[in-house]
Amino acid sequence: MESKVIRTTNDFLHILRAARRVSTPLICARTADPASALGLIQESLNGKAESVPVTVWDILSGLRPANAAAKENLCRVLDERDPSTVGPTDALVLAAGMADDSVLVFSNAHRFWHDPAVAQGIWNLRDHFKSTGSMLVLLVAPGAALPTELSQDVLVLDEPLPSADDLARIVKDTFAAAEIDEPAPDVGRRAVDALLGLSAFPAEQALAMSLAKSGLDTEQLWERKRQVIEQTPGLSVWRGGESFADIGGCENIKRFLGAVLAGEEAPRVVVFVDEIEKAFAGTGTDLSGVKTEMTGTMLSWMQDREADGVVLIGPAGTAKSAVAKAAGTAAGIPTIAFDFGAMQNSLVGASGERLRSALQVVDAVSSGRSLWIATCNSIGVLPPELRRRFTLGTFFFDLPTKEERDTIWKIYLAKYGVAGARPDDEGWTGAEIKECCRKAYRLRISLPESAQYIVPVSRSAAEQIKALRQQASGKFLSASQPGVYQIQDGAVLPKAGRAFRDLESAG
Repeated sequence: MESKVIRTTNDFLHILRAARRVSTPLICARTADPASALGLIQESLNGKAESVPVTVWDILSGLRPANAAAKENLCRVLDERDPSTVGPTDALVLAAGMADDSVLVFSNAHRFWHDPAVAQGIWNLRDHFKSTGSMLVLLVAPGAALPTELSQDVLVLDEPLPSADDLARIVKDTFAAAEIDEPAPDVGRRAVDALLGLSAFPAEQALAMSLAKSGLDTEQLWERKRQVIEQTPGLSVWRGGESFADIGGCENIKRFLGAVLAGEEAPRVVVFVDEIEKAFAGTGTDLSGVKTEMTGTMLSWMQDREADGVVLIGPAGTAKSAVAKAAGTAAGIPTIAFDFGAMQNSLVGASGERLRSALQVVDAVSSGRSLWIATCNSIGVLPPELRRRFTLGTFFFDLPTKEERDTIWKIYLAKYGVAGARPDDEGWTGAEIKECCRKAYRLRISLPESAQYIVPVSRSAAEQIKALRQQASGKFLSASQPGVYQIQDGAVLPKAGRAFRDLESAG
């Protein structure tokens, strides 16, 4: 069965109740907080939480009652057997003897369901539980994918991470438990923003550890949140702190992103994907099917969430990544680096689970409003349907003009505290100007001397830049000037700088 799109805890609870009402026998609940999911399962019993037997199985405790009604039921099923000795397969066999209307919660089912005996035991309960009104709930990690043989028989639900309203209640309750006055509205709002994306338990823990009698340490709370997010494979929170003011040139894309970040339905998080073409190269042709599955997951997620995005394409060193990283700082929102490579696994299902888990975190952190910024050195390998998901356009970053280079020099001369005559910088990128200043500072040499250790990309990748310009002309937006990028008639790549001409003549 397809997983249902669930936005709030109330939606999750509503679907659980509906499933219970029509005697749905098999449910897979993907959750980051099993204790919370168990509580919602009990709450969904339509006012019969005390009379419906709810039994829980886990690998250490075996079978144990979750409420009073399950005790008698469990004693009858086990007879004289020690409940802690019941393994995963035995638990499913014994479940067939439980009373009508029972609920069996199977913990960490994704760790066991690839065992043929366990998969068969789950399937065997389908018709029996349907006839008795009972239900098997498989509690699994976010993103877990059912085995193929069960995918048509199990209803998949994703328990959402706490909403802003849920977190506001946690903030209020935690302040009260610490005997601290209720936070002012702006403090409470900042606390909720810092907690979005965490499940209830780590949110409570992070908040409690960031509280003192003097008030809330918001920066410490953010740091704890970053640490929790980074436990998800492939996610990291950017801490660089760059701003648009640190980037010379690229005025059109900076102006455009500034408007997006300050406009209606403004994003609550920036998701940065570096060199996206490498992540999706081979889609449809990789023998393992990993890339194809991940592409399909991304396409569905971005369409369902109506996620906005831009693609930044251009030669290496032209500030694409710098612009993406600075976007979050410009709006005062977090920038999450999204690394598809770190999510990939040789097993198709494992890669999909990691990707879905990461997307669930992004969804929660952003409250459904995320801005995706992907950099790219060659857009041809990106699947066309994925490019269309980046609805805000594709921007081309050309080599900086003389005026842009002058601005970039000012930024990095001031940053590294170097001065003196500038080298011939024709054809240089911003990254090369930065490196020239950095080398001059570190090696205590002049800028012209430092330039002798720089190989401009306009020299080392001349043909690739020419091809990129031709590909972008008339098709992509310009990162520097308003409107569509147009290559100038007869335009040629800049010649190598003076330092290289001197080296060539010396050779």
